Amino acid sequence: MTGTTVSTSLQLAFDTSRTKVVLQTTGEHQSDLVQLAARFRTGGQLGPLLASVELADFLGSLHLLSSWPDRSGVEWAEDLRDLVTGVLQDANTVKQRLTSPADATDPGVTADEVQALLGLDWVAELSGFQVRDIAKLLSLRHGANFSVPGAGKTRVALAVYAAQKSQGKVSRLLVVCPKSAYESWQYETGACFSSPLRSHVLERSLDQWAEVLIVNYERLERSLATLSGWLKAAPSMIILDEAHRMKLGARGAYGSACMALGPLAQRRMILTGTPAPNGSKDLENLLGFVWPGHGQRTVSQAVAGGDLAHASNVLRPLFTRTTKQELGLPPMDLRMRYVDMPPLHRQVYEALVGGIGTGDARGDLSALGRTALRLLMAATSPPLLVEGATKYEPLTYQLPPLEAPAGDSLLTLLRDLPDYELSPKYKEAAAIVAANAAQGRKTLVWTTFVRSLTTLSSLLEKFGPAMVYGGTADRDEEIRRFREDPGCMVLLANPATLGEGISLHRDCHDAVYVDRDFMAGRFLQSLDRIHRLGLDPDTETRVTVLAVRDTIDEVVQVRLEQKLEFMGRILDDPAVQQLADLQEEPSVAAGLAPSDVESLLQHLRRPVV
Repeated sequence: MTGTTVSTSLQLAFDTSRTKVVLQTTGEHQSDLVQLAARFRTGGQLGPLLASVELADFLGSLHLLSSWPDRSGVEWAEDLRDLVTGVLQDANTVKQRLTSPADATDPGVTADEVQALLGLDWVAELSGFQVRDIAKLLSLRHGANFSVPGAGKTRVALAVYAAQKSQGKVSRLLVVCPKSAYESWQYETGACFSSPLRSHVLERSLDQWAEVLIVNYERLERSLATLSGWLKAAPSMIILDEAHRMKLGARGAYGSACMALGPLAQRRMILTGTPAPNGSKDLENLLGFVWPGHGQRTVSQAVAGGDLAHASNVLRPLFTRTTKQELGLPPMDLRMRYVDMPPLHRQVYEALVGGIGTGDARGDLSALGRTALRLLMAATSPPLLVEGATKYEPLTYQLPPLEAPAGDSLLTLLRDLPDYELSPKYKEAAAIVAANAAQGRKTLVWTTFVRSLTTLSSLLEKFGPAMVYGGTADRDEEIRRFREDPGCMVLLANPATLGEGISLHRDCHDAVYVDRDFMAGRFLQSLDRIHRLGLDPDTETRVTVLAVRDTIDEVVQVRLEQKLEFMGRILDDPAVQQLADLQEEPSVAAGLAPSDVESLLQHLRRPVV
């Protein structure tokens, strides 16, 4: 007598994008499928016997499958089953640690066990906090490292890979990172192992024999087929470096590509020092890559009550973080200097604010983002709004300024303003650079706008300025000149270009922000260019933020305070919270997130005095 054959009543598998789960049934269970799909928030019918659910929604609501009438007839695709198993294993481990933090049966890896797990090929030295972070990351199947820049996240990630490789769990590594991080990954893959790992940067062709494949975020979308095939060809690990670049999750081009690749890897890890630059949604999306469904739901539930101390306690088992305090860095002196607009600047700025109608702006973030950029330009120097003869033509200031004629039109006044008044921000920045240069101190000057960079380059010509932005022909040469040339006392840069992947802390200890946008992550990243591991204990690092009173600068300051306060509390890092509280000092001379909208609209609605 043969055993009873179980027939399949429900098949579960990825769709082609790997961001959704397809549910397929038989005619007998057609109505059951309709009911099941309707229970999922994103469930929808693809046909009489087919339905689909977004992956995060499916994994976050697995309990709904218990309503299927023929549970023994459910058949899982192997790759989907492996993904679900890994997520549930980590969720159970985290739950155990939260409920019984001192449980002796905890299966976690201890710091004492790390060295033996790395394998015989590992030769790099590890600090105490790096060993601690490796142990925590190895205790879960997937992981997140939110340590500050300079803590050695690259080396920690490679150590986790080495341990997994020595156990035969993975044999190749995909690294997604900014181009500025290529050099670090290529160096570490050689320095950490007795036999350097074969690494390859994906450009025109693919090295099929590479053990470490490195690709930038911009290339992800058009390389999905190639990368998918590479990940599936052997057991793989995937690392997202500077993972905040995919903080939009499936709603962004980088995020959707990462989410499609994630399930193909046996192990997933993210690295970023700024995991929540705009609040909890960013953190949901990042942890949603690591633990689809579970990550989003855990963050959402943790912060729902508004008690960030509780939320931090709930989320702490999901990530590791080495803080600047643990690195033993000397403190950073962060100051805010408010300046006043001269009369003509104020007249132009108020006219601009008064001429912008809020209208349908609430529903058009792109339009409001452009408005914010125009206001940031106007607060810095209104003539930046007027198109020059060339794309990046610097403003030409008349020094000393002329007397403004009465009766000029606003457009004429805007165009000729450099003849009559010097931007108070440029004036203040020049005074700081000059004072620093007199003490033999080099200064890093940040500004969002390229025409601001070129204008400041002209104004600060006597200090031999170097300049780095997206269009710089030889970025490395400009940075070398700033570091090594005693006649070059100032580096002009924008955070979008130089905010990541460069270390200037050995040569520069002063920074000035001519302006800032709403992107808290970018601000934090840029601060770390001159304040990171390797500073002498007695180094004085001074940062000055310039802002114009009664302008959008004050809106930006309030929003950044709120974002940094949230990030510091959710990460349990007092140093980040302290950055939100800038000490004001007297003057001596927009990645716009939805949560910024109300603050900006209130500024636009205020009455013009």
